[in-house]
Amino acid sequence: MKKYSKRLDKLPPYIFSIINSLKKDAYEKKLDVIDLGMGNPDLPTPDIIIDRLIDTIKNHHGTHRYPQAKGMPKLRKAICNWYKRRFDVDINPDNEVIVLIGSKEGIAHMCMTYLDIGDTALVSNPAYPAHLNNIVLAGGNIYDMPLLAENKWLPDLSKIPEKIAKKAKFMILNYPNNPTAAVVEDLTFFKEVVRFAKKYDIIVCHDNAYSEVTFDDFVAPSFLQTPGAKDVGVEFYSLSKTYNMAGWRVGFCLGNPEIIAPLEKFKSFVDYGVPTFLQLAAVAALCSEDGIMKPTLDEYKKRRDKFCDGLNKLGFLVEKPKATMYLWAKIPEKFQKKGSLHFSEQLIKNTGIVCLPGSGFGKYGEGYVRFALVTHFNRFHDALLRLKKFLRN
Repeated sequence: MKKYSKRLDKLPPYIFSIINSLKKDAYEKKLDVIDLGMGNPDLPTPDIIIDRLIDTIKNHHGTHRYPQAKGMPKLRKAICNWYKRRFDVDINPDNEVIVLIGSKEGIAHMCMTYLDIGDTALVSNPAYPAHLNNIVLAGGNIYDMPLLAENKWLPDLSKIPEKIAKKAKFMILNYPNNPTAAVVEDLTFFKEVVRFAKKYDIIVCHDNAYSEVTFDDFVAPSFLQTPGAKDVGVEFYSLSKTYNMAGWRVGFCLGNPEIIAPLEKFKSFVDYGVPTFLQLAAVAALCSEDGIMKPTLDEYKKRRDKFCDGLNKLGFLVEKPKATMYLWAKIPEKFQKKGSLHFSEQLIKNTGIVCLPGSGFGKYGEGYVRFALVTHFNRFHDALLRLKKFLRN
């Protein structure tokens, strides 16, 4: 049997596979598992989107054929109209937007489109693992931009050595952030990013998957609202969290047409794009009323308040996030020495509660765990009772 690609060996140990194995063991032992691990929305997709999908599949058989890989014109126009309405950003549907099979796939293909063996990419750390791992799979080298609490979880671009900046091909950012739940309050930081990217000829890839999952009257900005942003970058967006469509796999990339064109070329060789019936359901989502997801956001806020307040009383250190469906919790001091993976392992084994260790998002995530707010509200009361007993024992 011939050996698989050496690139797979270069991937870091997938800590989440350890957690998944322990979760499986917990289920087999008949433990009452409270799964707060993967950011997998548990709330329903709105009926208007589901109804459009059902009607299309049943009554429009032509939508079962191969789709347009770039995305059908109707969806691209709907995307541009939504971006204009939401962010007041003008996007050309002909050459400044491409539909993706989810933003994760799009970021992976972006890495393969632009990185040659040995090329450097600037990536936040901790980060959504797809941002890190796809650079490795493309043969690139990662330069970590540490996200630290004392800097409000924003990278300090001034700390990047000039020799690194000069050879960097692109930079991946993500605000609202996964896993830290940090936000960009205004365009100040993005303006700094644009200046930095222009100075060193760097492509900026902003992952904006959580822009609509916000609370307490906070409104998340788009990178493309920043003057000059479209000169240097693109923004990735996903319907997964905005409309509870994680399993539908629909996203898009928009921005600089010269950056998007090679991505479109790459995708034309490796996939057929999103099925047409899903694209039409996405049109229904983007053309729906702006308040369609208010019940989802209200529910996430209720869960956030309950669990965040409870964790802080138990000795965790958790800031109440303004966005995302996550709590980024500093574990109690007595567990810091053994680390976040050990804490997460013991938590599953002893309580059935699943969370993800901060070290799984990069070395700068050590000392933290991420809880996803993806179970029924009443379960958070149960989780806090179990955590209290676990910490006491």
